[in-house]
Amino acid sequence: MTVELRDLRWAIITARHRSLRQAAEVLNVRQSTLSRRLRDLECRLGAVLFERSTGGTQPTAAGREFLKVARRIVAETDAAFSGLSAYCRGENGELSIGIYVALSAGNLRATLQEYRRRFPGVDIRVVDGPCASLLSDLATDALDVAILTGTCMNWSDRTLPLWHERAVVALPEGHPLCSKEAIRWTELKIEPLLINRRDPGPEFHRLLMAKLGCHELSRTTEHNVGTDRLLSLVGAGFGLTLVLEGATGAMYPGVAYREVHDENGPTQLSFKAFWRQANSNPTLPPFLALLQERYPDFSVPRRTIAIEA
Repeated sequence: MTVELRDLRWAIITARHRSLRQAAEVLNVRQSTLSRRLRDLECRLGAVLFERSTGGTQPTAAGREFLKVARRIVAETDAAFSGLSAYCRGENGELSIGIYVALSAGNLRATLQEYRRRFPGVDIRVVDGPCASLLSDLATDALDVAILTGTCMNWSDRTLPLWHERAVVALPEGHPLCSKEAIRWTELKIEPLLINRRDPGPEFHRLLMAKLGCHELSRTTEHNVGTDRLLSLVGAGFGLTLVLEGATGAMYPGVAYREVHDENGPTQLSFKAFWRQANSNPTLPPFLALLQERYPDFSVPRRTIAIEA
């Protein structure tokens, strides 16, 4: 025995209006067509579902039991299709985002907040790690997208230019350089600098080499710890360290922050989004569209999703 979903819907609407005529008008079908479909349904079920009279169409006892089941089936079917439709539009599911910068402040934190506001049904999974590890996870679909500095060049798939973040010096409160609004690179020559082996520490080390030269870095010490522990060392007076402005939203006892300037003003690092074109996760295109909306690249013609190889 086969019962179509349409038969269930027509029976429910008929019971709701208690009139074949009114139900047919709502369904935009002929009354005779509706009546014939209900008769066919009753024949297949072997039960009379409706009592028909000049006063209207009333469900029988068997009809009421049938309608309970029909309403549940229709509701569950509608919910399933609605959920699938929302998934295909990227409105629910899971999005895995790789990062290697702090989230306490800055553009990335604001972007994630806006995405969560627009797509509350999506579970956001954030993974941090070194650039090479995140790119490897992208290649194997362990991640959907990664937000990294633009110097991560070992990637041949899709990228989207995003924002710039300023380089900031974290120094102990009361340090003589705290009296300055901004610090020059040359003023760091004689300071004990704490360099993190973890990203973006190596990038800052390369930046220091470019700005000061290797002979000026004799007072640097390397640490293999998280940014939070490195900033705690700064607050304890062990030295100074470089962070991105996104890390300055978290307050650490005894730590002050100052921008680092060169002759052109604040020193900045650029960020990009990295992803695979073959990634089929429906939550990814809306996230990329949000990135493009918030950080449009005006150097190229406007497209649905600005990408570069």
